[in-house]
Parts: sequence; structure tokens; C-alpha cells
Amino acid sequence: MAAEPVNIFEYEEIAKARIEQGHYDFIAGGATDEITIRRTRAVFDSIMLRPRMMVDVDQRSLATAVLGQEIALPVMLDPAGNHSAAHPEAEIATVKAAGAAGTLMVLSSHASRTLEDVAASASGPLWFQQYFFKDRGLTLEMAARAEEAGYSAICMTLDAKIKPKRERNIRNDYVGPESPNYAQLDLGTHSWKFAADAPAGPSDIRDVATDWDDLDWFASNVKLPVVVKGIMAGEDGRLSAENGAQAVIVSNHGGRYLDTTPATIEVLPEVVESVDGKAEVYLDGGIRRGTDIFKALAMGARSVLIGRPLFWGLAVDGEQGLQAVLEMLRDELDATMGMCGCATIDDVRAATVDMVSPLLARLPAPPDFR
Repeated sequence: MAAEPVNIFEYEEIAKARIEQGHYDFIAGGATDEITIRRTRAVFDSIMLRPRMMVDVDQRSLATAVLGQEIALPVMLDPAGNHSAAHPEAEIATVKAAGAAGTLMVLSSHASRTLEDVAASASGPLWFQQYFFKDRGLTLEMAARAEEAGYSAICMTLDAKIKPKRERNIRNDYVGPESPNYAQLDLGTHSWKFAADAPAGPSDIRDVATDWDDLDWFASNVKLPVVVKGIMAGEDGRLSAENGAQAVIVSNHGGRYLDTTPATIEVLPEVVESVDGKAEVYLDGGIRRGTDIFKALAMGARSVLIGRPLFWGLAVDGEQGLQAVLEMLRDELDATMGMCGCATIDDVRAATVDMVSPLLARLPAPPDFR
């Protein structure tokens, strides 16, 4: 019998052999040269931990709260479409795994199951992700459906307005399925499928013309808290909070829309500072280890979200595979906290990480040859 994977990288290797090539490339790939994807790992690896001794860490807790909802660990599931690409039970398996782990799932509006069916299978909190549509009635209608189904927040994606160039998808002539969440809607001549590079142009139901006034309008016209996803600048974090967002997700869409951006953890401190406590701040992008989670928490994130790893867990063993991925991250984070002298999430502070080598920080300045 093959050995069980011992880290998320090994989960991906197994998943790659099980997921159809076009689907795998859609999930794993990014925009143009995929530089952002590659360098994100290097950035996380360059941040060093500062372990502290002689702290009572006998009783450790990984629990936290997001928008007032308790979760057992600071790892949530990112909105990502078409989980059926990884496993037949799709988002039903995902939401069950999230509930078993005591955490929160953000359901993509491009799920391969309806938002109502997923909610009916949930045992934990759910948020619903959507977009600004050209049809403002449809924009509010989707949010109202989520509220009626029992979702507790709306996650509005802001960074997917412009058609990206994803070269893997172009080579594969990739076209994914349309979500059943749109099947019952009268979209006229509009449709939205996962085409080779995502939709754009007159047939795209998303609104490219949105501005901050539209966020303020949306937040003022829905009953649920609004979370915005795709923030990569401190100023945008501040504007999000000023226009009704109760939380922001620092995200570069996994490097899938614009290449050569910073890694999300590089801009996290800037966003946290600019938001100044007026909204909660979360982070996604490149989380593969418990140490990655710890570093994000230390730099101001309340929680992180994972995207691609949830597909790897599903592909390996469905609901149980994703539970194992979450448990693996939980165990790694728990060990990291203990070795760094942190008994609770609130103990994880900036002083527990170093952004530059302590040796470099202590070297004398070079001589001035002017």
C-alpha cells in the first residue's frame, strides 16, 4: 500500500495524477509566466521565526472568531469553483470536511452544487462569494438567496473584472462547466462558463465599471456583513472599510489574474495598518504549512484561507482527504505555536517573526564613499 502523504506538497503530487489535466492546470495554474505563484513560496520561506523559551504552553488553543463566529482554527476554505473537478461529491464533501474541522467554508458562486444544497449539508458557518453584476437586481438577488439559505456573510470578489491570460488554459482549450447557481436565472444572452481565460466582453455578466460607491451601495442594501476579497494595497483596505466592508481578504487571486504582484504576505502589514482596526483582515495565497499560517497571524491577519490545497485533499480521498489536510495544518500550527511560546492565537505577535536575518540587521552600515 502506498504511503500516506505527510505534507500538502505530497497531496498535490497525488492529486495531479488523479485530476484530469485540463482541470488540474486550471486549478494549479496562474496568469502568464506564473512568477507570482513561484515567488510566493520563496517569500514565505524567507520569513524567519523567533522561538521563545520558558513559556507555559501546556494548554494551547487554536480557536479564534471571524465576524463574531467561533472557529476551531484560523484556517478557512477559500471560494473556489467546480470542486467536482477533484471529487464527485464536490462542495458537499468540502462543506462536511469544514464542519468536521470546526471551521468556515466560503462557497463560490461558481460551485458545482447549488448554494442551497451546500447549505443543507453544512454543520458549520458558511459565507457566500459573488460578484458585482451589470444587473443590479441580480447582484442583490444572489445575496438574498444566500441569506435565505442560512449563509452569514457575503464575500464580494473585487479583483476578477478583467480577462486574464492563463496560458495553460489556452493550450488546453479549457472550458469548464457552468455552475447550477446560474441555471435558474434569466440571463438573456449572457452566460458564464469557465472558458479558456474566463469570460469578458459583452456576454460577461460582471460589471467592470464598479467603483467604491458601488461597494457602499451594496453594503447598504444587504442584511449580511460584507467581506471583500482581492485587496493588495493599504489604501484599498482603508477604502473598503470606509465603504461598508466589515472584513477584507488580502489576496492576489492566487496569481491567477495578474502576474508579478507581490506575495500577499508582503502587503499584509500595509493593509493591516491602513485598515486600523475598522475591519477584520484575512489572508490567502500560498498557505502550505502551519508555519505559513503562524507568519500571517504574526503579521496581523486574523485568519487565513486555503484554495488549491482543498482540491488536493478532495482528489486524494474526498471529504476525509480534505479533513486530513486541515488536520495536518492544525497540527503544524499547534507545534509552531508551542515552540514559539504562544499558547493562544492572541499570543502570536510581530515579535515572533523576523523579516530579515538578525545577522544582516546587526552588520555595520557600508562606508560612505561620496
